[in-house]
Amino acid sequence: MTTSLDLLSDDSAIEALGGLPDQSEVSAPKPSSNALPTEKQVRFAQKIAQRSGILLPWNVLQNRRDLSNWIDQNVNVLQRGNSALSPLPSSKQVQFAERIARRKQMSVPDICFKDRQTMSQWIDRYR
Repeated sequence: MTTSLDLLSDDSAIEALGGLPDQSEVSAPKPSSNALPTEKQVRFAQKIAQRSGILLPWNVLQNRRDLSNWIDQNVNVLQRGNSALSPLPSSKQVQFAERIARRKQMSVPDICFKDRQTMSQWIDRYR
């Protein structure tokens, strides 16, 4: 069965159908929800996991949306700087301990520079 559109040339058929859509009406295809994450996402998630000492679940690495959600939940680790998860004392702790040591004419033990809790105990003792 032949229709009237079959008899028209390509340009005439496009015109008969109302023309081509504007470019603004045509959008790029959206990534599917089960698409694999990008390499950049994976590297960023690995950086967060490494700095925070938390495990990056394997199943999260299999889905772009899941990895994005995991990053959103854990990105605050990078924003905290020297986080509470770090075993090292903060720079403010070190500065305060050194001021105490100068005032008391003593030195801060080396072990205090390796552990946040030990530094805190030393500060409390000599404050």
